[in-house]
Amino acid sequence: MDNPIQPFLDFQDALILDGGLATELEARGCDLSDELWSARLLLEDPGLIQQAHLDYFYAGADCGISASYQAAIPALTARGLTEAGAEELLRLAARLVLAARDEFWAIPANRRGRLRPIAAASVGPYGAALADGSEYTGTYDLDEAGLVDWHGRRWRILADSGADILACETIPSFAEMRALRRLTAVTPDMPAWFSFACKDGRCLNDGAPIADCARLLDETPQAVAVGINCTPPRFIPSLIRQIREVTQKPIVVYPNSGETYDAANKCWLGESVPSEFGTYSREWRKEGAALIGGCCRTGPAHIRQIADRVRRMNYEL
Repeated sequence: MDNPIQPFLDFQDALILDGGLATELEARGCDLSDELWSARLLLEDPGLIQQAHLDYFYAGADCGISASYQAAIPALTARGLTEAGAEELLRLAARLVLAARDEFWAIPANRRGRLRPIAAASVGPYGAALADGSEYTGTYDLDEAGLVDWHGRRWRILADSGADILACETIPSFAEMRALRRLTAVTPDMPAWFSFACKDGRCLNDGAPIADCARLLDETPQAVAVGINCTPPRFIPSLIRQIREVTQKPIVVYPNSGETYDAANKCWLGESVPSEFGTYSREWRKEGAALIGGCCRTGPAHIRQIADRVRRMNYEL
């Protein structure tokens, strides 16, 4: 099994991820106010998704993450697609980020001081497909075996999509982590990272200690990085330390902006300053994070700040 993140760690001691795709599309005027979220644009305007991927590469991202987070087959067939059409839409999500990568890399000036970026296929949690907020609690109506069955078909499609790595992200529960871990054995040549949504500086949203998850994934060859996403920045240093105590695998962090979502009024509260987010990224790097980016409400400006801070820091070390 090839590990696509290792060349970046060898070359520049870190890998820069992209930022929040859906919230960036919303910032550009897209209406994503339905259950498919960013996957809606896979149906309606895939070119906008490809452009957002491209802008992240120009901002300094070494890895783009596909728009398949909420693109579950049951949700897509409920929208009127055939099952074959739903599968093709998942493949399209991967093709868009790969096409953006190739467009970026085709310009010789973009290659100076850079490695060719990679593409990650997003494997979102079961709760994201339910669109009921349960990815923020980990309270599901499926047990581990049920989650293996639910994720299995999409997992196989994305693993065969041409993406370089699977991004198992915003995992809110120990049971879902175990289910996804079992699926790595189905595709033994496909690497994946596992990142968790956490409620504090120690535990996943369902209350499971993140150290227990990292310890189990340390025994999983296909899990090439372990970490945190969609979590407030203030919890990240403590969570990195929890992971670092139980595994030597690279640690991935891409928190949200620190703003909070008001579900009643359907708006974000607070403010996100890209330069401050970049400053935080230096702290995460010092704590031991090797893959660093942003999640909800972070855009190309945030990633540009991270790339500038982290790459400069690597030269200083």
